[in-house]
Amino acid sequence: MNNQGAMRFTKMHGAGNDYVFVDLFEETVHDAPAVARAVSDRHTGIGADGLILLGPPDSSEADVRMVMFNADGSRAQMCGNGVRCLARLAHAHGRTTSNPVRVQTDAGVKLVEARPEGLRVDMGPPALAPAALPVELSGDRIVNHPLEIDDELYDLTCVSMGNPHAVVFVDKVANTDVEGIGSVLERHPLFPERVNVSFVEVVAENEVRQRTWERGSGETRACGTGACAVCVAGVLTGRTGARITSHLPGGDLILEWAGEGENVFKTGPAVEVFSGTWNGVEAPE
Repeated sequence: MNNQGAMRFTKMHGAGNDYVFVDLFEETVHDAPAVARAVSDRHTGIGADGLILLGPPDSSEADVRMVMFNADGSRAQMCGNGVRCLARLAHAHGRTTSNPVRVQTDAGVKLVEARPEGLRVDMGPPALAPAALPVELSGDRIVNHPLEIDDELYDLTCVSMGNPHAVVFVDKVANTDVEGIGSVLERHPLFPERVNVSFVEVVAENEVRQRTWERGSGETRACGTGACAVCVAGVLTGRTGARITSHLPGGDLILEWAGEGENVFKTGPAVEVFSGTWNGVEAPE
C-alpha cells in the first residue's frame, strides 16, 4: 500500500509519451519510486509511462529541476518528451518566465525553447563511447554491431543521450516484435544498467518510422531521447540525413544532428491533458 497523502498532479504528454507531473514547489512526495509505480498503473492508478517531479534547481545554472521515474519505479536520467512538458508546466505554474527554460536533469542542464512549431530542446551532444552507455563492448563506438537473438541477427548502434539506447534498423517496424526483442535486449548482459531499444524503418533520407521499448516502462507511444538516438544512428550508419522527422505511434518529432561534436536538437509538442488530486489509497506496490 502507498501511504502518500492527497497530492495534486498534472497529466501531460509529448507525442503520446505520457507522464504524471507533480510540482514540488507546492507538494511533497515521500517515496517517489512507490508513487511512480502506483500512479503509472493504467488500471488502478492515473495511467502513465512514469512520474516526473518539477522542483527548484540545485544551482544558479538552471531555472527548474526535473527528476524522473519510470513506471516500474526506477529512476531515469533524462526524458526528451518529459522535459518539454516540464518546461511548459514550469511556465504555466509561474516557476520561471525564461525562454529558453534551463532545466536541470540527471543528464545535465537542458535548454527548452518555445517556438511557433513546438518546443525545441537542445539535448546536448551524444555520447558514443561504450563506457558512456555503458555497454560491455570494446572500441570507440558501437555501430552496426551484430547480435543474435533467437536465431535472428540484429545490428545494434549504441548511443547515449544521457540514458542508454540501442538502435535497430528493420525493414518494417509495424511487423517487428518490439516486446519480445526489446525485453530481451533491455536486460541483455551487454548492458549492465539495462538499455532502451528503438526499432526503426527508414522511409526516406529525412523520414523514419520508430517504435521504442523503454527500460522500466515497456513500449511507449513516443521516446524523445530514443528519437535523438535514432537520428544520431541514422547519420552514423549513413541511412539518413542530418535532419529527420520521426513518426512514432503517438505523433511526430523533428530531430537534427550535424555530426561529430555537435548537439542534438529535438522539436515536438507538449500537451496538458488534465489536473487532479491523487488520494494515495489502494495503490499497488
